Amino acid sequence: MAADVRPLSPIVRVRNLVRQFTLKGVLNGVDLDILKGEFVALLGRSGSGKSTLLRALADLDREATGSGDIRVPERLSVVFQDARLLPWKRVLGNVMLGLDGSEAEVRARRALEEVELGAREASWPSELSGGEQQRVALARSLVREPELLLADEPFGALDALTRIRMHGLLKRLSAVHRPAILLVTHDVDEAIELADRAVVLEDGKILAEVSLDLPPSGDPLRARLHAGLRSTLLGLLGVGEGGHDEPTLRDHAGPEPVEGAFAVRRGQIRLRPGKGEEYFG
Repeated sequence: MAADVRPLSPIVRVRNLVRQFTLKGVLNGVDLDILKGEFVALLGRSGSGKSTLLRALADLDREATGSGDIRVPERLSVVFQDARLLPWKRVLGNVMLGLDGSEAEVRARRALEEVELGAREASWPSELSGGEQQRVALARSLVREPELLLADEPFGALDALTRIRMHGLLKRLSAVHRPAILLVTHDVDEAIELADRAVVLEDGKILAEVSLDLPPSGDPLRARLHAGLRSTLLGLLGVGEGGHDEPTLRDHAGPEPVEGAFAVRRGQIRLRPGKGEEYFG
């Protein structure tokens, strides 16, 4: 029997999404697909619409007006920059919040073990560090076995060492549970290390999508490819390596979009200017 080679159906499907607050348009016709188990990082300057898009997918933007078609799985969870733990509930109670059934406590304890906090189940949230609180929030999200995990800068308030540890934890948990993940982040390196694909928003529209396929750790090409992807994404965001503004990819006429992007593989970048699509490489 021949192998079934039909493309996977997206678990998230967004078409012509428009959102505005008062008279200001924040999302201006966004189209986005996310496949089952895919990890997508959403990048963009402040005000580009990243958090608005995530909140629309979570149905948390009822103060906004707009139009468009959104299809998401019924089982989804959201993790915010603020862990949003209930201070009057202990750690185990926070993870169990909203769970039903006789196995709720067992599932919650298992989730805490997965984030290496099994010994802190009786602690109050105020007794935890910022990183520990975010791990509890992650356990609370994953205990429901969501098909889609929406993460709005969940590590933005953490120190650098704690962020690195959280990156490793999220990668491990995503490999075990396999939800589709949409991560809003300002950190280009975080996007490259965690995600399969980066989506760059500009003025409420998707400017580009970049495949973040890297060889495994230890491969001599990994650092070179990472540097090339970093340079490319910074160029798309209009930010130079030194932090200063510079022309974006849209301002480049040639096939080499950004200086230093020599290590980006052919076909990794897809620009979406207007309604058309243009491929570099």
